[in-house]
Amino acid sequence: MPPMPPTVRHARFLLAAGRLGRLVARLRGLLHANAFLLWGALVGVIGALATVAFRDGLAFLQSLLFGHAGSFVEIATALPWQARLLVPCAGGLLAGCLLVPARRVGAGARADYMEAVAVGDGRVPVGLTLLNSASSLLSIASGGSIGREGSMIQLAAMSASVTGRLAGFATTRLRLLVACGAAAGIAAAYNAPIASAFFVTEIILGAITMGSLGPIMVASVVANITMRRLPGYHPTYEMPAFAPVANLEVAWFVALGVLAGLAAPAFLYALQQARRLFAAGALPLPLRLALGGLGVGAISVWVPQVWGNGYSVVNGLLHQSWLWQAVLLVLACKIVATLLTSGSGAIGGIFTPTLFVGAAVGHLFALLPQALSPATASTPAAYVAVGMGATLAAATSAPLMAILMIFEMTLSYSLMLPLMLACVAAHAVARAVGGPSMYEITARRAADETERERLHAVRMRELVRPAETVLPEQAAIADAAAMFRQHAVRYLYLVDARGRYRGAVALQDVAALYQECGEAAGGGACAAIARTDGLPLVTAGMGLDDALRQFMRHFGERLPAVASDADPELLGAVHKTDVLDAYVRLNQAPLGIHPGA
Repeated sequence: MPPMPPTVRHARFLLAAGRLGRLVARLRGLLHANAFLLWGALVGVIGALATVAFRDGLAFLQSLLFGHAGSFVEIATALPWQARLLVPCAGGLLAGCLLVPARRVGAGARADYMEAVAVGDGRVPVGLTLLNSASSLLSIASGGSIGREGSMIQLAAMSASVTGRLAGFATTRLRLLVACGAAAGIAAAYNAPIASAFFVTEIILGAITMGSLGPIMVASVVANITMRRLPGYHPTYEMPAFAPVANLEVAWFVALGVLAGLAAPAFLYALQQARRLFAAGALPLPLRLALGGLGVGAISVWVPQVWGNGYSVVNGLLHQSWLWQAVLLVLACKIVATLLTSGSGAIGGIFTPTLFVGAAVGHLFALLPQALSPATASTPAAYVAVGMGATLAAATSAPLMAILMIFEMTLSYSLMLPLMLACVAAHAVARAVGGPSMYEITARRAADETERERLHAVRMRELVRPAETVLPEQAAIADAAAMFRQHAVRYLYLVDARGRYRGAVALQDVAALYQECGEAAGGGACAAIARTDGLPLVTAGMGLDDALRQFMRHFGERLPAVASDADPELLGAVHKTDVLDAYVRLNQAPLGIHPGA
C-alpha cells in the first residue's frame, strides 16, 4: 500500500484536533453550567458536619451536667424532684445571659436563614448565629421543651454563607448556596433528603424550579450520606412496619386530617399568645427565660416527659401501648412546657414539638376506629405517623413537604394514600380557619398572595382621582388658556350640561391658535378645537391589563375616566403611575433563584 501523502496526513490531523477541541469545549461548557452542583455537594458535607458539631456539643453538655448523655426523659426521670425543678430554670437564666450580647451584636441584621435567602442578601451573621446557638444549647441541655433542629439548620446555613462569601459569590448565587446549606441541615437532622429539598423550595423559595432544586437536592443527599458515614448516627424516629390500610378506613384518616387542621393553628396561636404575654411582662431577657424554665421544671416534677423535644415519647407511641389518659396528660403538659420555653424567648425550633403534637393527637384519635371497627382498624402507630404529617402540613402550609417527610421516615407505601389525603385535608382546613403559619416567611408570602388577589380584582373606579381641569363644552378658549396657566397638564376635559365627556382640549392646539391669531383666538369656543377621538378613555369597570393597554396608546400621565362606553359620564382622571404601581405589585413573580442569574 503506497504511503499517505503528507498533505493528507496533515489534513486528517487538523480534522481530529478540531473534533477534540470541540469535545473539550463542550465538556468545559457542561462543567461550567453544572459547577454549582459541586458547590451544593460541598455545602452538603459542611452542613452535615455543622449538624454533628451541635449534636456532639449537646451530648457534651449533658455529660457535664448529668454524668451521661442520652434521652432527656430518662435523664429527668432519674433526677430528684429538686433538680428537675431548678435545672431548667438555671439553664434558662444562662441562656438568656448569652442572648443579651447577641441582641447587641445582631442589631439590624437578618439573623434567620430564611430571611437571608428569601428577602436578604444571603449573608448569615456569624457572631449572632454562634451566640444564639450557644444559648440554644444551654436551653435544650437543661431540659427546655424545644427543638434542637432549628439551631442545627441555622449553623448549616451560616456555614454555607461563609463558604459562598469566601468564594466571592454574587448575591443571587450566595442566597442559593445558603438555601443548599439549610437543606443539608434538615436532611442531616431528620434523615429525609427529599423532604428537606422540598422544604426549602416550597417554604423558603416559594417556587420549585430546576435551577434551584438541582443544587439543593444534591446538598441534601450528600448531607444525608455524610451523616450515615459518621459515628453516632441513628434515625430520628424508629418506625415500625405498617400493614396495608383497608379501603374504607381511609375515611378515618381524612377525619384525622381535619382534626389536625384545627389542632395545628390552635397550637401556633397559643405560641403567639405566650410570646406576647412574656413580652408584655417587660422582664429582662435572662429573667424571662429563667421564669419559663422554672415553669417547665415545675411541670416535670410530676411529668418528666416534658423535658427535651419529645423524640423518646414519640418513639414510645410508635412502638408501645399507652393508656389514653397518659397520652392526654403528656400532650397537655408538653404543650404548656413548649409555650413556656418558646414564649419566654428561648432559641430553638418548634418543628419537632409540632410533630410531637401530631403524634399524640393521632394516637388519641386511633381510639375511635379501634372502638367502632376493631376488625379493620390499623394499629395506633399508623395514626401516629399520619397525625405527624397532617399536623406538620397544617402548621407549615407545605403539604408536599410533610407527605415526603413522613414517607421517608416510614418508607411505607401502604401509608401513602391515607397520608396524602390527611395532609391535604389538614392544609385545607388550616387555611379555611385562617390559622397562623409556623414560619413568618410563609405568612408573609400568604399575605402577598392575598394582596395579589386583591389587586387582580382592582377596577379603575378604585384609582380615579378628581379631574380639576374640566370645562363645559361652551367655554371660551380664553378660559382654557387661563386653566392651562394654573395647571401643569397637557389636556383639559370638556363635558356637556349632564356631565358627560365630550372631548379634550390640547395645550398645543391652544398655543398654536394664540400664536396664529393673537388675543382674538380667546373668543372662540373650546368645542371647535376639541379632540373627540385622539385621547383614549378608561372606564370604571376596566381592569389593570386593559387600562395599561390604553396608556400604551397615550404618552401622557393621565387619562379621562368615564362610567362606561354606553354612559360616558366623566368620573375624573386615572394616573399612569397608579396603574403601573398596582400592575407591578400584581405581577411580582415568586422568588425563584437560578444559579446562573
